[in-house]
Amino acid sequence: MKKFVMAALGGTLAGVVATTQIAGPLIAQETTRNTNVYEQLDLFGDIFERIRSQYVEEVDEAELIEAAINGMLSSLDPHSSFLPPDDFDEMREQTRGEFGGLGIEVTQEEGFVKVVSPIDGTPAAAAGIEAGDFITHVDGESVLGLTLDEAVDLMRGPVGSEIIITIVREGEAEPFDVSIIRDTITLTAVRTRTEGETVVLRVTTFNDQTFPNLRDGMMEAVEEAGGMENVNGFVLDLRNNPGGLLNQAILVSDAFLEAGEIVSTRGRAAEDGERFNANPGDLADGKPMVVLINGGSASASEIVAGALQDHRRAIVIGTKSFGKGSVQTVMPLRGDGAMRLTTARYYTPSGRSIQALGVSPDIVVEQPRQRPDEEEEEEGPRGIRSEADLRGSLDNDSISEDQRKVLEEERAAAEAAAELREEDYQLAYAIDILKGMSALALAAE
Repeated sequence: MKKFVMAALGGTLAGVVATTQIAGPLIAQETTRNTNVYEQLDLFGDIFERIRSQYVEEVDEAELIEAAINGMLSSLDPHSSFLPPDDFDEMREQTRGEFGGLGIEVTQEEGFVKVVSPIDGTPAAAAGIEAGDFITHVDGESVLGLTLDEAVDLMRGPVGSEIIITIVREGEAEPFDVSIIRDTITLTAVRTRTEGETVVLRVTTFNDQTFPNLRDGMMEAVEEAGGMENVNGFVLDLRNNPGGLLNQAILVSDAFLEAGEIVSTRGRAAEDGERFNANPGDLADGKPMVVLINGGSASASEIVAGALQDHRRAIVIGTKSFGKGSVQTVMPLRGDGAMRLTTARYYTPSGRSIQALGVSPDIVVEQPRQRPDEEEEEEGPRGIRSEADLRGSLDNDSISEDQRKVLEEERAAAEAAAELREEDYQLAYAIDILKGMSALALAAE
């Protein structure tokens, strides 16, 4: 910094006179601005004193100041907030992967609490809470007019206790109540499984364990498949992933990219901007990839989906993501609390911001909603018979026993795929896409 100032002085000596002419008005403007700020602070102090001494009931001064701080931060955007010591401790627990609660990520919209996403394997997910649901009441008490932190406080409670939340859902004519039993939420950041020749990587959150879990899970799945040559591709499932740590999103993106920008952040000042680039090495060895997203995919999930999409490394399938394109910095404060402050916007490698827009999938695939009356219906006619079922039908003498076994295996695989379509249509679609890409690659060889 000292070198920069000295060089600037040498280049501005000729402009001293001109600079001096405008310095007076600039100083006057700054003085006026500072005076206005001090007057406003005096006004705040006056109001605080009058509330403290004249309000109809005695108030807790610390709570009053905390409410004022909360109001100041929440007026900026939905993601800036004050974290009292207990909330700060809980946030740190969540990044470590275990905490008590319902298992939902929420934000605030039009005065109501909006569900960003339910977390896999939690009471909220088991109760059928969906991304995009609005919570209007908690145990009969309206959340309208409450801050997000106040609404979240209403939802907190002892593990094992019951909570009734009232939900407004698009497509439903009336609000409805959902009963949830609070539990200890243990987050498994990444779950890995194999569907046929496809490895499915289900990433539920971006905490300290996400990248290590992803790397280890991939290695185990590939080893169980008998090597990378027996894998036709990877599905990275980011549906209902509310995000989390920026550095983990960068590591996960880097795992599948050989080079190039992953994400950039731009703050208020130009010098605050940062760019994060990929290092050589692809854990998937260049195998085809599909990324699954939906309206519950937010923040860090959108960074990963946007990076892999911009680099043409993966096909993005599903529905438009949540659209949270801002970065929050958690700043510890005196008294063991902290402040979560929005300090930057992030941009995908192509330079696009997804703030309020979301990541648009390359192929839009909706997840069909199962209606309760459909669950009771039979899956299909089971009395249909084929030629092979007829007594005395001729055998097929044109294929060998080995060929017959191959056909039976292919039929079993097709039936398993059909079952998966009933269970998870979007995932089945992604796997079908990978099969097609793999077949095209083999044909081109």
